[in-house]
Amino acid sequence: MNSSFQQKEQIRQQAFEPIWENQINAVFSDVAAVYDKANDFASLGTLKGLRRKFIATIDVAPGQRMLDVCAGTNVIGIDLLKKQPGLDVYAIDRSDAMQKVGKERANRQGFEIKGHICDVHNLPFKDNHFDVVTLQYATRHLRVIDVFSEINRVLKPGGHFYHFDMLRPSNRIIEEAYCLYLKGCLKATSWAIRSGPEARACRQYFVDAIRLFYSTDELSHLLSELGFSNIVGRSLLGGTVAMHKACKA
Repeated sequence: MNSSFQQKEQIRQQAFEPIWENQINAVFSDVAAVYDKANDFASLGTLKGLRRKFIATIDVAPGQRMLDVCAGTNVIGIDLLKKQPGLDVYAIDRSDAMQKVGKERANRQGFEIKGHICDVHNLPFKDNHFDVVTLQYATRHLRVIDVFSEINRVLKPGGHFYHFDMLRPSNRIIEEAYCLYLKGCLKATSWAIRSGPEARACRQYFVDAIRLFYSTDELSHLLSELGFSNIVGRSLLGGTVAMHKACKA
């Protein structure tokens, strides 16, 4: 493992672990009922289109076993079941409140998603268990090396990992403009959804988490360092978001 990635993870953990351990779950519990609407509002309506692009990149077949890590309100699992009803879909998330919303949403549409509430840094599944693993819009709140290593462990050889998240733009000017936008957007979204004190207290954290996160190319290199192969990274919106596809050798 390249020492620069380990150093970066140490810096991120030192900066954010108190928030990850003590506050972030309360934030998502606070906004669970309006989480998806808040994301659409904050992204000025672009997130739905981006998610459709992400779903289009995911190759699935009947009978495959699929895991959505940090599944939240199950939007990815539901979209993939619409695409391929023969999937066996599992979801894992730390937030019981988010998964409660997700389970209700899946049930209303007639889909079964097997939900698990636990720490995603230690996946409760055996080695070589899943054909497909997805992770979207959550990685900047995680110890990336630990989670990606666990995903590699539970994937079958030849299985695929699909990742989609907000990233740090590699262009410094775009990064500064993006962070300014996020500050204003988070304040407006917090007001619009009438978020509680937990969410309001973490507004600056969501900006700082981007500043200390990875660019598209850096995340591709990290996936390679962790043993994934055939890595494809696609940067969008000036590098503010990206999609990655990687294979377990």
